[in-house]
Amino acid sequence: MKTAARFLVSGRVQGVSFRAGTRQQAQALGLDGIARNLEDGRVEVIVHGEAAAIDTLAQWLQHGPPNARVERIRRERWLAPVEAGFSVA
Repeated sequence: MKTAARFLVSGRVQGVSFRAGTRQQAQALGLDGIARNLEDGRVEVIVHGEAAAIDTLAQWLQHGPPNARVERIRRERWLAPVEAGFSVA
């Protein structure tokens, strides 16, 4: 079943290849979406695809790439359309 979610990831998540790692993981899972830095230091990740794949990505987001230090993740349901592919902004 396809669904969409928005994640707000806090901690040391900017400048540590978090967005690039997220894109790599999402593409491997067949997810569409975007990962972007927010001005407050968080990373926003919006994804669309199979619910199980989103859950798998959510598990990866708990840790991120080796240099990241994830302190908190907030997950929300996402209702807006998501473009095909996965981009980093």
